[in-house]
Amino acid sequence: MTVAGNKILIVDEQEEICALLSEYLQREGMIPIVAHSGTAALEKIRSEAPDLLIVDWKLPDMDGMQTLQAAKALDEDLPIILATGYPNIREAVSAMRAGAHDYLEKPLKHHEVLRVVFRALNERKLKCKLRTLSCQVEDTASLRESMGPSSSITRLIAEVKQVAKTNFTVLILGETGAGKDLVARAIHALSSRSQGPFMAVDCGAIPETLIEGELFGYEKGAFTGADRQKIGKFETALGGTFFLDEVSNMPLGSQAKLLRVLQDKIIHRIGGTRPIDVDVRVLAASNQDLQKLTEGEECSLRRDVYFRLNEFAIRVPALRERREDILYLAKRFVDLTNLELQKEVRSFTEAAVDLLLSYHWPGNVRQLRSTIRRAVLLADNIIDVQHLAIEGAGPAVLADSDGAPSVQIPAHPDCSLREIVQHNTALVERGVLARVLRETRGNKAEAARLLHIDYKTIQLKIKGYGLQIDRATRGGF
Repeated sequence: MTVAGNKILIVDEQEEICALLSEYLQREGMIPIVAHSGTAALEKIRSEAPDLLIVDWKLPDMDGMQTLQAAKALDEDLPIILATGYPNIREAVSAMRAGAHDYLEKPLKHHEVLRVVFRALNERKLKCKLRTLSCQVEDTASLRESMGPSSSITRLIAEVKQVAKTNFTVLILGETGAGKDLVARAIHALSSRSQGPFMAVDCGAIPETLIEGELFGYEKGAFTGADRQKIGKFETALGGTFFLDEVSNMPLGSQAKLLRVLQDKIIHRIGGTRPIDVDVRVLAASNQDLQKLTEGEECSLRRDVYFRLNEFAIRVPALRERREDILYLAKRFVDLTNLELQKEVRSFTEAAVDLLLSYHWPGNVRQLRSTIRRAVLLADNIIDVQHLAIEGAGPAVLADSDGAPSVQIPAHPDCSLREIVQHNTALVERGVLARVLRETRGNKAEAARLLHIDYKTIQLKIKGYGLQIDRATRGGF
């Protein structure tokens, strides 16, 4: 393994021991730090943050066990190696139980010191890797929990994990309320910059006359009212991620400075002459077709800025394009609102489920969340249609010549043919599943056999469509 650059704190009262260990470590490219007492060692841990501690059992102010315990209180993950000229099995066992990584016998041998040090540093590195991977898994799980279990979200998470490891500029596209901010934060959390700041700026929320000062900062005296220097948000995000939400609202004049950041990683404060390096990763989001905004005489987005932003694009699907997530998210919002309001709303009526699945959701997940929160407030135990209070949610119905309803068109002016077909396919599939399950008295295996699908598929569809099997009668839905 590579050990060069690791800082090793050596704690021993004898200067010749410290000098000998320092020589061993320096030959391997490590950086020795020396202290001659337990108290001095604790100060070095606070100020130097060493990667490993080698401490003598006998110190003038405290023994090795006391030093070990105090050091662990400061840095629980710090590997500690005890050195002693009087090896004692009982003391060694006690030290290992207290958190020591290993121990060395004096007189110290070159090869033995390096073997123990290398092993301790290697284990520390592996633990850090495991912790990072664990955090990444948690962040991915959090994104799935917040957005849903559909195949569309599974593909989106795969794209997030793939691009997060790079330093690419990412363009996140999707309708308002679809979850672009969640995707941006997940990319940051899974990246090597996760310990740095995440700075989000809504380009549509800052007046055009102020946006350059907010993003790039200004020098004292740069304009009337600039009575002090202001550090811009790009500088505040150093070492982290900078998220430009609704980037299409940025004025054309400011886009030239943004291009400089994207190309050269430098900014100029307003009124300043000195270029300032800004080590930030840029993510951008928009609810518009940015390529169209670069075309025509009245284009509002520079083509060079668009191409720089579009190193990698992620499209967040609208909620109506992933209807299998609707009931999952609705139930999640019910649980969260129950906790907030200290209520026990349990489920939805069949009519409420049908309405949730058939509605177009122009405001996407944000609208669904607001709708469910209001419904939980109004309902006692079960949410019904009147609790949802979705304005204009009644679907238009086309009838066959005999008057029987055949096709539903969601009440939204922008529905495409593809969306209408998807919507009605889902309604038909749900109806067929409910009928077959009633006929089989809730026997999912028998229903799967009749429908020529596998058992796992029917389980997923029952869950996705919110079909409830009455365990008492095995027939009620």
